[in-house]
Amino acid sequence: MRVCRVGLVGAGGVAQRHARVLTGFEDVELLGVTDVARDAAEALAGTHGARAFADVDELLAAGPDAVYVCVPPFAHGPVEEAVIAAGVPMFVEKPVAVDLETAERIAALVERRQLLTAVGHHWRYLHVVEQARELLADRPVRMVNGSWLDKVPPVAWWARRDRSGGPVVEQAAHVLDLIRALVGEATEVTAYGDGAPPPVDGADIDSVTAATLRFEGGAVGTLAAACVLGWKHRAGVEILADGLALSLAEDGLTVCDGDGERHLPADPDGARAAVDRAFVDAVRGVGDDVRVPYAEALRTQRLALAVAESARTGRSVSLPTGPAARPRTAVADATPAGVTVDA
Repeated sequence: MRVCRVGLVGAGGVAQRHARVLTGFEDVELLGVTDVARDAAEALAGTHGARAFADVDELLAAGPDAVYVCVPPFAHGPVEEAVIAAGVPMFVEKPVAVDLETAERIAALVERRQLLTAVGHHWRYLHVVEQARELLADRPVRMVNGSWLDKVPPVAWWARRDRSGGPVVEQAAHVLDLIRALVGEATEVTAYGDGAPPPVDGADIDSVTAATLRFEGGAVGTLAAACVLGWKHRAGVEILADGLALSLAEDGLTVCDGDGERHLPADPDGARAAVDRAFVDAVRGVGDDVRVPYAEALRTQRLALAVAESARTGRSVSLPTGPAARPRTAVADATPAGVTVDA
């Protein structure tokens, strides 16, 4: 394959970013764009000399080599099912769904088809993440504290729980994915939300959420999520190990140890390009650096929804562990599959 012909489902801000990155690659052609907002699809397609398609089926009929699914959380499911049925490699933007049932169903279809997938957790491609991993290689993590303290994004669906999943699912998923990459799998979470939505029309999400986490390797941790500010205040993790403190965010890594304190800058734009480059290379058969396939993103989705479920019920939630991390039977119909609410 000399050129990878990519189709985009969605024409919002994230899709626009991917379009800019992808059209900067000499071995990629943006085949076309489809969106429920026809004007948005035509505008994005026109910017990059591509075609606007009426729907996903018409886009797939044009024969793309890969499809990017860049839709809001509540719109995931039918698009992925159509792409999987067509056997086309698929890049899905996070979060992969608003609920766990949809994500589990898509993951099963991907596994059955053995389809090449990637999910947009681009923080995994920050070079400082690898540096943090090397520093922690011979030191067990004792504690991790994650935070995403931000504003309400200017999209109507974001402040509705049934449309976005709430701040923990839609925003803090990046932080939870990074925690999993560096600390390991969480086995239990207990979370509380304030029960007060932000001052946005139609909002029903918690303005703030605080959670405690216990990990398979023995570490403990916290997560703080908030959407009450007018700016992005903080998004990242702090990790404590014996004789070592790390503070990691999208813009860099601060290391404190016996040698003092030093800061290593990061390249977030480079990471956003790298996640696309890795997927395109995998599709073309010239690379193998997809760090978050769908099955891996599913684990992050389980953790995020476990935090949200605990905040909703006020009870601790246990998560599946082990190599396969298969879901355990829930104790109540209201509990998402893949988590167990403790009495």
